Amino acid sequence: MTRRLAQVAKKVGVSEATVSRVLNEKPGVSEATRAAVLTALDVLGYERPTQLRGERARLVGLVLPELQNPIFPAFAEVVGGALAGQGFTPVLCTQTAGGVSEPDYVDLLLEQQVSGVIFFGGWYAQGDAPHEHYGRLAERNLPTVLLNAAVEDLDFPRVSCDDAVAVEQAMGHLRQLGHSRIGMVLGPPDHVPSQRKLAAGRAAAERAGFTLPEELVERALFSLEGGQAATTRLLRQGVTAVICASDPLALGAVRAVRRFGLSVPDDVSVVGYDDSSFMTCTDPPLTTVRQPIEAMGRAAVELLAGAIAGVRVTHDELLYEPELVVRGSTAPVRRD
Repeated sequence: MTRRLAQVAKKVGVSEATVSRVLNEKPGVSEATRAAVLTALDVLGYERPTQLRGERARLVGLVLPELQNPIFPAFAEVVGGALAGQGFTPVLCTQTAGGVSEPDYVDLLLEQQVSGVIFFGGWYAQGDAPHEHYGRLAERNLPTVLLNAAVEDLDFPRVSCDDAVAVEQAMGHLRQLGHSRIGMVLGPPDHVPSQRKLAAGRAAAERAGFTLPEELVERALFSLEGGQAATTRLLRQGVTAVICASDPLALGAVRAVRRFGLSVPDDVSVVGYDDSSFMTCTDPPLTTVRQPIEAMGRAAVELLAGAIAGVRVTHDELLYEPELVVRGSTAPVRRD
């Protein structure tokens, strides 16, 4: 008991006597200090006293699929900072191959009595993935916010980048450069944001007076290797430009063009999506569609904090407009 008091006191920056007063529900402790002590108990892995276990911790789960794609740690930084500003402690839950799965993380977070959960890039965006763990969150009435598009039957607040606008911007830019043989590299067929991007691409092509046939649409896992393989297939179809659903896919596309004996952007233009870190440092610097991660992340935290406070929050999808960032990977179509 003494060791626990000392560790919690050190974590919070208060005396052991103050920690003892909180654990024994004695007066003379501010609400902020009391909340900090309870949160420290949770973070350090100690059980709360029986009389305090019914209260949710000031912890918020932040569930991400990976950290290799720079967009995910960028979102985590924004959301984590915004949560701390609201008095919450973020708990980062990152999936790894063969490691803890998203449903397992949900169970762990429920055991810790977290105040809420924010997901980014999770199974909710995949139509064929299991969704039962989201039902467990709904049954507990645990405040939950999803970042970016989700399958239709999940009734949670969502904060999304407008996929349709993103593709319209990319397609319009390439059309202005004279491209008409434009391919797309998207995520798997059940991936909702990719479905939205494909629908927008076909609509934009039709408005411009050309088509986006199936042979110019490739699917891939969101990786550099996936982008390279998919773009190689598109190059065999004679595309002069490629729109990718992520920056890693776009970097794979650049590699594929070079392995094909061609040049970016002289022979083939490439557009990414996200504007994640270091895209100004690639060769050539990547033209991409920037997600407004600062605004989206803060909006997600505001929605979650409101729900935790008992405020009725909208379950309509909040759409944020992206921004096309033109760099060196796009150029006018070559006329031979």
